[in-house]
Amino acid sequence: MNWDAWLPLAIVASSLLPGLVIFFMREGSHGLRTVLNLTGAVLKLVLVGVMIWGVFHEHVYETRWTLAPGLDLVLHADTLSVLFVTLSTVLWLVTTVYAIGYLENAPHRSRFFGFFSLCVSATVGLALAGNMFTFVIFYELLTLATYPLVAHRGTPEAVRGARIYLAYTLGGGAVLLLGAVWLQVIAGPVTFVEGGILDRLPVEVHPQLRVIFLLMLIGLGVKAALVPLHGWLPQAMVAPAPVSALLHAVAVVKAGAFGIVRLVYDVYGVHFAGQLGLLAVLGTAAAITIIYGSVMALFQDNLKKRLAYSTVSQVSYIALGTAILGPLGTIGGVVHLVHQGVMKITMFFSAGNYAETLGIHKVSEMNGVGRRMPATTLAFSVAALGMIGIPPVAGFVSKWYLGLGAIEAGMAGWVMPVLIASSVLNAAYFLPILYRAWFRTAAPAWPAEHIAAGRFETSGSLLWPPVVTAMLALAAGLFAAAPYSPLEWAILIAQREYAL
Repeated sequence: MNWDAWLPLAIVASSLLPGLVIFFMREGSHGLRTVLNLTGAVLKLVLVGVMIWGVFHEHVYETRWTLAPGLDLVLHADTLSVLFVTLSTVLWLVTTVYAIGYLENAPHRSRFFGFFSLCVSATVGLALAGNMFTFVIFYELLTLATYPLVAHRGTPEAVRGARIYLAYTLGGGAVLLLGAVWLQVIAGPVTFVEGGILDRLPVEVHPQLRVIFLLMLIGLGVKAALVPLHGWLPQAMVAPAPVSALLHAVAVVKAGAFGIVRLVYDVYGVHFAGQLGLLAVLGTAAAITIIYGSVMALFQDNLKKRLAYSTVSQVSYIALGTAILGPLGTIGGVVHLVHQGVMKITMFFSAGNYAETLGIHKVSEMNGVGRRMPATTLAFSVAALGMIGIPPVAGFVSKWYLGLGAIEAGMAGWVMPVLIASSVLNAAYFLPILYRAWFRTAAPAWPAEHIAAGRFETSGSLLWPPVVTAMLALAAGLFAAAPYSPLEWAILIAQREYAL
């Protein structure tokens, strides 16, 4: 194989191989484990940078193995896959730094970082999957690699949350597999192609295609936390903060949302999906989820659970954009894949800092925390304002294009009320947190040794990750029109999907 064929495989292997080595390392090998983690993360970032440049200039990168007739394992780079791979790679590097500091004195670190690397490898493999067969394989590997991370602490609550997660995601995977097999029987090997491949099939199979779409939407909707398939997500918040960040911003939830985008644009084709009436189904499910998640977040005092229900709501903006027929809606949905990731990971990093440094787990315990941990709280505040849609943070750009897309598609009558209502609800459950953090008087219940030491923050490895990701969220809004920005890349994806 030449370099073009090796590159996708090398990107997957850059986290897979260090992860396999880490499994066999002793717990005391902290320095070597850190070197392996960071070397793999930096190498992946360099390789992805090469791929970004090549795909932008329409270079073809593809790794292919034929397992049996009609069953090819394919890793292929296109504009959509590169966007998701870049998000996963950048946030994996930042999360690795955070996890090293977070688990500094914790047991079972080799097991954690081994599965952590496998999780990212499965996510990148899923992103680079060139056909449905490959996608389903990595989709299931992601489930299996993430389960030990959710159960990492080993407490009864952690084990229970992990079992609920496993039951939901394995069930969703089985439904997705059923739909994928049925589709291959009808259409042959299902390759991801910009614009879709199913509109050439005879009219007689269209009823079957509708049922298959619903099956696959259910399978993907479990990981994407579409209502009523979202029940695992709040339960999985028992996981350590780096895992919660991974679930919400990089891996599991994004894998489901990314799969929905693939299904609509690169399997069915957005125009054909619209003709079959499938976009209305997806749009309805997304709208219900957006409002439901926001309403539920209002009633959560536990900070991580409030953020979890916020994720239920925010990720469905991606599905909503996918359901809006037209390039502007596509831009809004696809760019939110990135924007939501950098904003939400910032919030989970911050939540982890509050818990580890001051023992804060609830919103009601956050009075005055902004004066004790100003940098962490400033990062949290930037992300929260972005989630509401306040300019110039990245979330505003997503919502702006979703609104423009709704007007372009003649769907403003129901999409705009959803966007407005969700933004009001976002403000209702985030602004009270910011008010408590910055303006309320602190309760004297924080660890005495921390206060006596005069420390106003936490360790650098825990502090810098949320600061960096908050800056990325702000930069994605301020420099949205810059070359290679998430927005410019989303515009490129829309142009190619709609053949503009």
